[in-house]
Amino acid sequence: MIHTKVIRVSLGLLLLAGCSGSGHDSGKKVSETATVVKGVVIERVAASSLPETFEVSGVVRSRTSAVISSRLPGTISAMNVQEGDRIKKGQLLIRLDARENQANEASAVAGIEEARRGLDEALARKRLADVTQERFQKLFIEQAVTRQEFDIKQTERELASQGLARAEARLRQAREGAKAAVAVAGYTKIVAPISGVVTSKLAALGATVFPGQPLMTIEDEGQYQLEFAIPESLAAKVKQGSSVQVTLDAAGATFTAQIAEVVPAVDPATRTFTAKINLNRKGLKSGMFGRGTISMGTGSIGLTVAKKAVFERGALTSVWVLDKDNIARMRLVKVGKLIGSRLEILSGLSEGERIAVEGAEKITEGVKVE
Repeated sequence: MIHTKVIRVSLGLLLLAGCSGSGHDSGKKVSETATVVKGVVIERVAASSLPETFEVSGVVRSRTSAVISSRLPGTISAMNVQEGDRIKKGQLLIRLDARENQANEASAVAGIEEARRGLDEALARKRLADVTQERFQKLFIEQAVTRQEFDIKQTERELASQGLARAEARLRQAREGAKAAVAVAGYTKIVAPISGVVTSKLAALGATVFPGQPLMTIEDEGQYQLEFAIPESLAAKVKQGSSVQVTLDAAGATFTAQIAEVVPAVDPATRTFTAKINLNRKGLKSGMFGRGTISMGTGSIGLTVAKKAVFERGALTSVWVLDKDNIARMRLVKVGKLIGSRLEILSGLSEGERIAVEGAEKITEGVKVE
């Protein structure tokens, strides 16, 4: 009985010793096989002066656009373009059916012919009056006719001269009237004043239009600008040539540009004025949303990190922080405004801490960075 107990105790001690040895070896093995990540750029967090900035929003618009409208009433008999069509300057867009104007053109052309015939008649009368006056002058010298008869013929010559002048004036008037009638009749053909793309169409085939009614809009695709609405309180600080950091979310672009134009008038309804930035980029469309950050000078002291050091997982914004043993730990941070290629850190980091900037995609929680 005693022998059996001794055997059991011995077995228990052996099992405990085995378990203890196994645990020690396991921990040692994990420590020795910890994952090591190389090729990571590390940056030490430092405080610096943060620029004072003001953020504004804007809209992309074409620098050159044309609203096409009718100059006379009529019915659209032909619509040759659709929204999105690219057109050339002088291309026929719309044809109107305005028969009254076409009839006026025909009448004006006929008036030229009538005035020309009237001029020919006046010229014939003038020639006859000249010849008759010369004959009567000779007869008067020879005292073959009375003074009264000679004066009558001389007056008829003067009247013929005046009739010729009136006929010439009527011909000039008819020609100018015909030019006007032809020009008005030409308004039935609406052509493109600029080359570009049709961005909107406000009338359809068969519609009745009136003078001044917008029919479509054409925009030049090669020249765009970003228009900002800036509070009037910044009028003294925002000037032509001021630097602005521009972000176009739809185009995925962030760049620095200068204000090209400042409209010298304030909108009394919004208490803002307009500043414009020229955009020389492809893939832009009128109406795109844009954001601008205007520098107002140097402000407070704060922490900033490279934008690429910050990553998002779901709704959380984080960075990889390295401890004294270069072990990476994920740290939640709260970011502020974007300053160039850096982000302001409002909370979550302290000055002097080290963070991973490049190669962060290689890092996982607890790895060692070399």
